[in-house]
Amino acid sequence: MTLLITIIVLALVFDYINGFHDAANSIATIVSTKVLTPFKAVLWAAAFNFIAFFIAKYFSGFGIANTVAKAVIENYVTLPVIFSGIVAAILWNLATWWLGIPSSSSHTLIGGFAGAAIMSTIIATGYTTSGFQAIKGDVIIKIASFIVLAPLIGMIISSLLTILILYSFKKVNPHKANNWFKKLQLVSSGLFSIGHGLNDSQKVMGIIAVALFTATKNGIDVGVHNIKDIPDWVAFACFTAISIGTMSGGWRIIKTMGSRITKVTPLEGVAAETAGALTLYITEMLKIPVSTTHTITGSIIGVGAVKRLSAVRWGVTRSLLIAWILTIPVSAALAALIYYTFGGML
Repeated sequence: MTLLITIIVLALVFDYINGFHDAANSIATIVSTKVLTPFKAVLWAAAFNFIAFFIAKYFSGFGIANTVAKAVIENYVTLPVIFSGIVAAILWNLATWWLGIPSSSSHTLIGGFAGAAIMSTIIATGYTTSGFQAIKGDVIIKIASFIVLAPLIGMIISSLLTILILYSFKKVNPHKANNWFKKLQLVSSGLFSIGHGLNDSQKVMGIIAVALFTATKNGIDVGVHNIKDIPDWVAFACFTAISIGTMSGGWRIIKTMGSRITKVTPLEGVAAETAGALTLYITEMLKIPVSTTHTITGSIIGVGAVKRLSAVRWGVTRSLLIAWILTIPVSAALAALIYYTFGGML
């Protein structure tokens, strides 16, 4: 029971870190365009993160949580595996936050979960297997493929939206149009924050659900036999934790997202945030956990590329892409090392 409680607490800590790590995704453009002050912006984003709880509960459901829960085959899941995965995810998230790298909290959590399961299986079989039989390859591949697809979809939608908006407002007074788009940014930022809450909170829900299910299977009957049994307090706690984390802000990453990739105007901010929100809603319907970081980065690149390709700082983009690709394997390796070192003591 102690390990189960520790896992739940650590999962909510990760959710909190996810909130302040990814706060820049929702507020970078409205801060860089001076629509809101940083403090007001995080309060705005956090409110919509929390509203997402009610949308998921009463309308869309928790399909992403179910997908995350199924990333590792049930027979290979233990509480020490879950513990190792969460600790690895927390360490990687804190490291990338400190370095100002907008990496994916989603992929670090999934990578950690998978890496710990692989190491557990290797040890259990006396180092005679690769351990990859512990994970569902099709689920991991689908999630990993959206490292490329999510930003690409965001980039295409934001480019088309920018072109459409520019064409529609070409005869409008630029100053008047700029004021309109500053107000519209509040709406587009709110829409993206809802997508952020829907997507990212459910990943932690999935991990907690697996922990509760595993505990029940091992004789600690907490009444959770599958994802449908997950109690309401889990969802409420996860959405609350990410909202509080968002209010704490992620100032180290905001500069990267808001200005280092490309300079963003209010018009472009509306196009980028709306495109990012639409991408998140599409993947939510498909029950695919994606990175809000990747999504909004691709959307920002899209609006910059419409101006001219040189408006995008491709050197920065290349560095981000490398970090994205490394996230799953590094998190997996870190979780494997943690499990190898501490798994037997838990």
